[in-house]
Amino acid sequence: MFKNLPSLAALALIAFAAPAVAQETAAQTEDSNTSGEQLDLGTPVTDGPQLGQRYSKEKLGDWDLACIKTDGEQDPCSLLQVLHDDKNNPIAEFSLFRIDNGSQAVAGATVIVPLETLLPAQLTIAVDDNLGKRYNYTFCNQIGCVAQIGLTEADITSLKKGSSAKITIRPAPAPDQAINLTLSLKGFTAGYDIVDVVKK
Repeated sequence: MFKNLPSLAALALIAFAAPAVAQETAAQTEDSNTSGEQLDLGTPVTDGPQLGQRYSKEKLGDWDLACIKTDGEQDPCSLLQVLHDDKNNPIAEFSLFRIDNGSQAVAGATVIVPLETLLPAQLTIAVDDNLGKRYNYTFCNQIGCVAQIGLTEADITSLKKGSSAKITIRPAPAPDQAINLTLSLKGFTAGYDIVDVVKK
């Protein structure tokens, strides 16, 4: 699913061969570049995230206070954790924010899983050894399949008290197999107390 980066040895070979290749191609392209139309004019170097880019504002245990750069006075932020498989490949993403609208849900979360997920099997979240809850998927796009879930005060209390949560998904090519991903709750309480409150 994910390709490994080239080894350092391979990178060293590429770097060693680059000057010789550059000398050979420089003579070939010198005439075509004399007009200046194909020269790289560069781009300004700026510090910090670009407009619309997500960045980590603060690290809280195993969570990130992830914000989107805007041109406003304050960037919107959510509590984010990327979930990995046993080979340390990123598989899913859990992003949470608080809600203030007088409903049973005091927080909302967006969970993104791979496209080849068995949607009818739903998404299961269980804290420590407690019984879990199942949630429906909302939609799929080119990034993955998305579950937009609401969390009650009892759910948040359970997450604050727990050490980890198990998120279970089932792959469509192998529906009899369950993939269990670990959501660390280290730093969750500190992150939840400072994450943005969305008023609806």
